[in-house]
Amino acid sequence: MRLSNTSKYWLLSVIKSEFFRQYNKLIRNTLRFNKNSIEKKHECEVYTASYLNYFEFSIDMENEKKQNQEESVHIESCFPDLSAWFKSDSMAHLRPLKITTVGDGMVGKTCLLITYTANSFPEEYVPTVFDNHATIITVDGKEYNLTLWDTAGQEDYERLRPLSYPNTDCFLICYSISSRASFDNVLSKWYPEVRHFSPNVPIVLVGTKMDLRVAGSEKFVTTQEAKKMKAKIKAYGLVECSAKKQVHLGDVFYEAVRAVERKPKHSGHRCQFL
Repeated sequence: MRLSNTSKYWLLSVIKSEFFRQYNKLIRNTLRFNKNSIEKKHECEVYTASYLNYFEFSIDMENEKKQNQEESVHIESCFPDLSAWFKSDSMAHLRPLKITTVGDGMVGKTCLLITYTANSFPEEYVPTVFDNHATIITVDGKEYNLTLWDTAGQEDYERLRPLSYPNTDCFLICYSISSRASFDNVLSKWYPEVRHFSPNVPIVLVGTKMDLRVAGSEKFVTTQEAKKMKAKIKAYGLVECSAKKQVHLGDVFYEAVRAVERKPKHSGHRCQFL
């Protein structure tokens, strides 16, 4: 579903209203003002601010895209000989793709994105919010402009989280190899949520923290179990990775791009609000 700027500004107001609802709920339920309530208040404020940034960023991107298209048409009309160049692969190969990560809190989604884009693992505390980041990737000889979106897995943000789903080209459903609960939630929570809002968007299943796996231990999710999960949710691909060791990080996004390029063409909307 493509949103007009008017619709996006309306969504901004919805987000603000949701923030104040969460804030008031926090105050009502926290008569004892302690450290935990302060952290909760800060988390609510920061995460809501991030969604405001998301939509402001999206609006700016749409305006820039429209402006660039108008400028291209103007230049082509003034310089007809450049028309073929504008339509050549030299301009068209930088296709923009939006990749959105979902999964339980603390599975390492933010570390995955930060380490991939910054080429450095964050050793200190990483907040649950990661701003949009654009990076260029080359896959199978073609270049793509990726916009990576982070989301929070906590239940407190279930009403806000889907606001980041529209126009997603591929979802990364993440679980921690060291957490069977996060793995079970792939099928019970994340797959149904993604399919509810974005029924036709391809999925890549991502197992994080593979460096923690101990062979033979039942505590850890095995690759064979992950392959069965991939089949159940009909994911395009499965990638096990480690942000800390920087192992297979690139493969996550290579698979995401290939999933977009090879997905069947569907009519209708890519995302819906119900």
